[in-house]
Amino acid sequence: MLVAALMPMRGSAHALDPGFLELGALGQDRWRVTWRVPDLNGKPMPILAELPEGCAGEAPALQFDGRAWSSVWIATCAKGLQGGAIRIRDLERTRTEALVRYELQPGETRVRRLTPGETGFAIPADAGVPGILQSYVSLGVSHILQGIDHLLFVFALLLLVRDRARLFWAITAFTLAHSLTLAAAALGWLSVAPPPVEAVIALSIVFLAYELALPPRRRDPLAERWPWLVSFAFGLIHGLGFAGALREIGLPEGDIPLALFAFNLGVELGQILFIGLVVLVAMALTRLYPGIRRLARQMTRAASYAIGSLAAFWVIQRLAGF
Repeated sequence: MLVAALMPMRGSAHALDPGFLELGALGQDRWRVTWRVPDLNGKPMPILAELPEGCAGEAPALQFDGRAWSSVWIATCAKGLQGGAIRIRDLERTRTEALVRYELQPGETRVRRLTPGETGFAIPADAGVPGILQSYVSLGVSHILQGIDHLLFVFALLLLVRDRARLFWAITAFTLAHSLTLAAAALGWLSVAPPPVEAVIALSIVFLAYELALPPRRRDPLAERWPWLVSFAFGLIHGLGFAGALREIGLPEGDIPLALFAFNLGVELGQILFIGLVVLVAMALTRLYPGIRRLARQMTRAASYAIGSLAAFWVIQRLAGF
């Protein structure tokens, strides 16, 4: 599992890009439709967006933009969207997901995540609090579990900080920091270009991996004595990365605080799930192979080189990208 996770598949730190369907309300029963399909070996993934029955409008051919295939057109839905159904045909034959963002009226944005197990949904008249919580918590969990770079940072932090009390405060500081910048960037109070943010996120993993490769006595005193300060500083950068994903998803007008809270909660739940899995695997290995404790230092050093090498690759790739 570790080797598969560390493979630089598709030259990217994230999982396969999802499909994306957006219906922006223009008024007078007209919607601007944007359909974006992942690239699959130089061709668009064979999935198709199906709009509610009664919507008219011909979709132009998909065009490649360097990363995915997309098309934009105007659809007329005489009956509106409420009560209709949206479906992504053949999504069940893939291993990717699709994000649907739609407006019942201009400024009234809603989001729905579709998976191979749930390829469509009926548009309700009012999503309400439960609907927003469900959608954005699910999106937050999905984003953190698909973000290998964020998970590698947390994993390196778990290996670096062995004292439980210090580890608790380091994880808490990381959570607090990325929650602050996520909220600030999502609300428009802070704006930073995504490419440099992604490069610094990779660089933060290189820093932890380097410290992890050193004997404890040679490590930076700041990282050794006050790991919470280091994790807080890098957490601010990681929060900007989360905000970039949230900007692509969009926030519903009138329910921005709730959606922001739900997305952040989903990120935290995904992070807790990952930490719990790492702890359970470590406990299982210790019980099955008691002698593995004697190899802990060598295994940690090997892990530091694997993590650092992959993160360094990402730094170079992301710097070359801009």
